[in-house]
Amino acid sequence: METIVLVAIVVIGFILFIYLFPVGIWFQALISGVHTSIIQLCFMRFRKVPPTVIINNMISASKAGLKLSQNELEAHYLAGGRVGSVVNALISADKANMNLDFKTATAIDLAGRDVLDAVKTSVNPKVIDTPPVAAVAKDGIQLIAKARVTVRTNIKQLVGGAGEETILARVGEGIVTSIGSAVTHKQVLENPDSISKLVLSKGLDSGTAFEILSIDIADIDVGKNIGAQLQMDQANADKNIAQAKAEERRAMAVAQEQEMKAKAQEARARVIEAEAEVPKAMADAFRSGNLGIMDYYRMKNIQADTDMRESISKPVSKAPNTPASNK
Repeated sequence: METIVLVAIVVIGFILFIYLFPVGIWFQALISGVHTSIIQLCFMRFRKVPPTVIINNMISASKAGLKLSQNELEAHYLAGGRVGSVVNALISADKANMNLDFKTATAIDLAGRDVLDAVKTSVNPKVIDTPPVAAVAKDGIQLIAKARVTVRTNIKQLVGGAGEETILARVGEGIVTSIGSAVTHKQVLENPDSISKLVLSKGLDSGTAFEILSIDIADIDVGKNIGAQLQMDQANADKNIAQAKAEERRAMAVAQEQEMKAKAQEARARVIEAEAEVPKAMADAFRSGNLGIMDYYRMKNIQADTDMRESISKPVSKAPNTPASNK
């Protein structure tokens, strides 16, 4: 039993020793020309830094002719950086004769950019396809253009510089301005390179992480006649306004007519009311002696004459044809 326990302790101790003192990694670094001590590798374990990552990248840099500090690589790893990406980017930049130092590469990596991809894009420019951009020329015809923007990375402005979205937005704005300033849409269709020249001359890559090499118009399609559509919409709007005003005037006329009818009915009611008071006034006049019998008959004769004149002045309706037997 004691033998088994002793063997277990020895095995555990050996595994712990191999873990804390990575002899294999130290020997690999030694034969690769990277100078380090096994104590430093042991301390990496306590600093939560994997020795394999640091040593392998140091070996890659050393074979590429670069001299990198072990402490700098550890510091970048502890800061949350991608050590392998930074080392590969430095090697690629050195082979391409680009001026990229370790401090700049780590700053780009910690800023969230892919430094290796940035170096590749700087060596081999990439093409960005813009989405369809719709603009209207001065003659009212809509044009839909697509452009291809060739860019390469600007290493110096990669930290803090705007990305691809800004490039696309600025190029789209330039296309809209160029088409909008054209007198006719035919002028744009005949010379699409005029859009590229105008947009490229605006310096759209200012403050971005890229350098624009060229802007090429890939396709231009004719869209709607926006000018005619706007005129139709304006005509419909004017017609609706005129109809609304006419309806308003008609409603006011109807209201005025109703008001006049109401006033006429009110006046007739007052006349009828006043005529109803005439017999009472005559009776009072008879009682008070202000009206005599002869005066009353004279007034009746005048009224009868007035009624006769009114009946004579009215047109006489034609009598219907009588049958021949009644002649």
